[in-house]
Amino acid sequence: MYTLQPLSYDYSMLEPFIDAATMEIHHSKHHQAYVNNFNKALENNPELQNRTPEDLISNLNTLGIDETTKTAIRNHGGGVINHNFFWSIMDPNNQPNAKLTEEIIAIFGSVEELKKQFSETALKHFGSGWTWLVREASGALKIYSTSNQDSPLTLGHEPLLTIDVWEHAYYLKYQNRRVEYIENWWKTVKLI
Repeated sequence: MYTLQPLSYDYSMLEPFIDAATMEIHHSKHHQAYVNNFNKALENNPELQNRTPEDLISNLNTLGIDETTKTAIRNHGGGVINHNFFWSIMDPNNQPNAKLTEEIIAIFGSVEELKKQFSETALKHFGSGWTWLVREASGALKIYSTSNQDSPLTLGHEPLLTIDVWEHAYYLKYQNRRVEYIENWWKTVKLI
C-alpha cells in the first residue's frame, strides 16, 4: 500500500505566498484522496503493488491491464506523483541548481524569459491540470501543460518544474485570480 508522503516543511512555511490553510487541505485531503484511490485501483492487481507510482505511470501502456484500471492508475497515480513533485520543488530548504540555471539561460535567454513563458502557459491552461518544464528524451527542455493528473512521465519526459493549476491549489487565498497565484508561486521556488 502506498502512503501519503509527508512534507519536509510545515504547512505555514510558504506564507504569505501560499497560505497554511490551503497547504493543509491540499496535502492532507486532496493528495490523500489520490493516495487512497490509487491503492483502490491496485487492489485487484497485486502484481503491480510493489512497483513505484513513477514506474507504473512511465510504463502505463505496457502494463497489460484493462482500460478502467489503466485510467484509474493514470488519474490517481498521476495525482500522487505530481503532488509529491510539486511539494518537493517548493521546499524552502532547496538550493538553486546552477547547472539547470545555465541550461535555462542557454535555451530561453534568461531565467526571466523562462518564467514569462512558463507563467503564460500556466495562465492559458484551460481547466484543471499542471504546467511543466521538462527534459525530453532528446535532452531538450520544453514547457507544456497537461490536463487533470496526466504526467510527463507517460511521454518519457523528466519533470524539472511544475505548478498545479487546479483551483484547489489556490482558491482559498486567490479565489479566481490565477495570475496572482502564479506570480506569488514563483516566490516559493528556489531551484533556479
